Amino acid sequence: MLPDPTDRLTFRAMTMADIDAVTEMLVAFDPMRGDRPPSTRDDAVRWIEWQERNYSEHDFGLWVVETRDGAFVGDCGLTVQDVEGTPHVEIGYHLVAHMRGRGYAREAARAVRDCAAAHGVDHLVALIRPENAASQRVARSVGMELERTAYVHGADALVLGMRLSSSP
Repeated sequence: MLPDPTDRLTFRAMTMADIDAVTEMLVAFDPMRGDRPPSTRDDAVRWIEWQERNYSEHDFGLWVVETRDGAFVGDCGLTVQDVEGTPHVEIGYHLVAHMRGRGYAREAARAVRDCAAAHGVDHLVALIRPENAASQRVARSVGMELERTAYVHGADALVLGMRLSSSP
């Protein structure tokens, strides 16, 4: 499974060759992660290893997002997240700082949402810190609505979600 390219973006599997770009992306994402310690290169290694496991176990994960000319934008994709004891398929997106504000997160999220729907995902969520207004705007732009709040990964999160099919 891989999202179709968009007008400006392509998707591919994340590999250890992406270590420098993933490290930069995680450091840029740190202010939105609450009170966690700053990210390191070791965190990026674990992030990539997590994606490799996701690809193997679920046939999806967070994919590298690049511009059509090959510039690293960030990642966007699907992961299985435990939300207070219940597994949910979550859409996630993280961009390097200098690529923000160009509509790339919204464009990538739409492609990932459509990919999830095409592959039978019935319900999609985004887990977002209440203070992360930009991420909330992206989730709402692809059709998600606030479903509830939950305690996830050691902090409160908004659970925005949407049905992708008419299945119960």
